[in-house]
Amino acid sequence: MSNTLPLRAVAPDVCVAPQLTPEAMAEAARAGFKSVVNNRPDFEHGPDQPSSADMEAAARAAGLEYRYLPVDGGYQSPEEVEAFAKLLAELPRPLLAFCRSGARSTRLYMLASGG
Repeated sequence: MSNTLPLRAVAPDVCVAPQLTPEAMAEAARAGFKSVVNNRPDFEHGPDQPSSADMEAAARAAGLEYRYLPVDGGYQSPEEVEAFAKLLAELPRPLLAFCRSGARSTRLYMLASGG
């Protein structure tokens, strides 16, 4: 979908990415995405990481739906997987989920979709 966003497709209409910047939200919208899910807890890696509030403001300014579902990198609870499954069901697609490396967003997708 995009040549400059560091994307990995986990489904035809779902991609994952490592940490994105607020500026990347407009690029995601131009690439055709309709929704963004942030799976990274605020300040997980210190104050240089963009906050969810900053990411949400940029996403909404770009016309994207935005949801914040922060999960631990090492463990995603059944409740978090269920919450991600609900987001997959309700948010418009294509959908872009991100975290620090993209791994926990991928795991959440695989667990939530039964893959």
